[in-house]
Amino acid sequence: MWMFGIIALGFIAGAIPFGYLIAQRRGLNIKEHGSGNIGATNVARVLGARVGFIVLLLDAAKGALPTLVALHYCGWTQVVAATGAAAILGHCFSPFLKGKGGKGVATSFGVFLVIAPSLAGIAVLAFVVIWRITRVPALGSLAGSAALSALFIARGATHYTILAVATTALLVYTHRSNLAKLTNAR
Repeated sequence: MWMFGIIALGFIAGAIPFGYLIAQRRGLNIKEHGSGNIGATNVARVLGARVGFIVLLLDAAKGALPTLVALHYCGWTQVVAATGAAAILGHCFSPFLKGKGGKGVATSFGVFLVIAPSLAGIAVLAFVVIWRITRVPALGSLAGSAALSALFIARGATHYTILAVATTALLVYTHRSNLAKLTNAR
């Protein structure tokens, strides 16, 4: 039963809308500015790089901390993966924002930083390369996630591989409006 408590902790932590709360403290509804997203990229665009970086760290931490708790207190890969998934889903579909949320990139990074730090580092490298080429953060994020999934697949099927592939599918879904704009811009 305590395993479900750890997973629930992951969802609740993930659901905390840091970007929204920080913008609100500054008298701004971030959902009404920039892209309308609560994540670090939009916060940086609207409130500056420093504030965006703080949101990035907090969003990554809300994925990392519950995953670390699951890894430390349980260690079963299925519980660790489920806790990470719960944190990511909490961020993307926050009950504090009526089922709305962010795109899940930073929270996913936090989860995978705990599960496989070296692979998370390679994902960041893929993000940076694609972002530098295209100047489109969404494409960098999807490239990083796809690289992470490919690396897990190459290692063999595990609960973490399933989480990586499911996360990539979720990120494609949460970035669907970005992808539609890029397609229409052609």
